[in-house]
Amino acid sequence: MNLNSKKNPKITIITVVKNNEKFLEENINSLINQTYKNYEHIIVDGLSTDKTMDIIKRHKNKIHKVISQKDNGLYDAMNKGIKNASGDIIGILNSDDYFYKDALNIVRNYFESFTNIDFLFGSVFKDKILHGYKPWKIKWTFGFYTTHSVGFFIKKNSQLKVGLYNLNYKYSSDYDLFYRMIVKLKMKGMATKKNEVLGYFRPGGLSSKIKYIDFLNENTQIRLNNGQNKIIVKIIYFLRYIKRIKQIYQEKN
Repeated sequence: MNLNSKKNPKITIITVVKNNEKFLEENINSLINQTYKNYEHIIVDGLSTDKTMDIIKRHKNKIHKVISQKDNGLYDAMNKGIKNASGDIIGILNSDDYFYKDALNIVRNYFESFTNIDFLFGSVFKDKILHGYKPWKIKWTFGFYTTHSVGFFIKKNSQLKVGLYNLNYKYSSDYDLFYRMIVKLKMKGMATKKNEVLGYFRPGGLSSKIKYIDFLNENTQIRLNNGQNKIIVKIIYFLRYIKRIKQIYQEKN
């Protein structure tokens, strides 16, 4: 179906979870309480051993699909969700995070009003409000968008064109997907207004547990694999490494 001519598009929200009984219910309730009701919630569980599945079963009438099986990490689970999505638009909401009640209505309004866009980055609260979309920064830094979970929405047809998350990358497969989406395929995107905050991104997730050097090395490999100039990539690596050393020094002093 052509989203460009469709009102009230269906939005698929994918939540990946493993052993997160602490925050999952808040995540699920944030969707149940949305003002915009034309959505489906797909939960991909990595065989949790805590009370996660009990929470899911308690809300089974409000969850549209549950996939509970062994996976090869976060991005593999996201790919499973994408393959099962029936919506016109796809968004990611990690199990730690939650939407504010008008989030999906804001997303719907943008895709209906700006029919030529492929994707949207919504404002997100994470310690402070993150907002904006700066595609010119993508070759230099990760800070060209708000957040992946909570903030990123893409038309399903556009997602199928850019493909799935590359499982060769453990930490930053979303960066690789965005690189392909923005630089290689030159897809069109935009940001919501600063005050149109979609939800809350809880600090302390996967990104906080990654060693910076591993993160930097994988980012560098992604740039090289996507054809970025090797000399520029080396310069970026050096500058970011030095910046990190300075940050560590300042924190200790």
